[in-house]
Amino acid sequence: MRPGREHDTTCLRTHPGLLDALAVIRDDIRTLADLGYEGEADTIVVAFKKPRNKKLGGIQQQFNRAHNRLRAVGERGNSLLKTTFKALRNISLCPWKIGDIVAAALVILHIDQQRTT
Repeated sequence: MRPGREHDTTCLRTHPGLLDALAVIRDDIRTLADLGYEGEADTIVVAFKKPRNKKLGGIQQQFNRAHNRLRAVGERGNSLLKTTFKALRNISLCPWKIGDIVAAALVILHIDQQRTT
C-alpha cells in the first residue's frame, strides 16, 4: 500500500513483482488495459492508438473493437456500481478494504436487480 494518489502505471512500476507476475501468466491469460498502460505493452495488452492525421488499418480497428468488447463487461459493471452507490464515486480507502465494501454493494445490487441465482 502506498500513500497518496498516483497513476496505476506508477504503482505498477514501483512494484516490479507485479509486472513479473503478469508476464508469467501472460501466455495463459491476457491482461487487458486502456491506453494509459501503453508503455507496458510488452506485458499488458492495450488497444492501438490512432496516429495523428492518419487512420488505423482494418486489422487494427478490428483488434480495437474486440479489445473494447472484452473490457466493456468490466467497465459496465464498474459504472453500474458507481452510479448506484454514490459512496463509491470518490473513495480513497486502502484497496484491500474497499474490496469488502464493493463485494457488499455487489450483493445488494444483485438482490435489487433480482439476479440472485
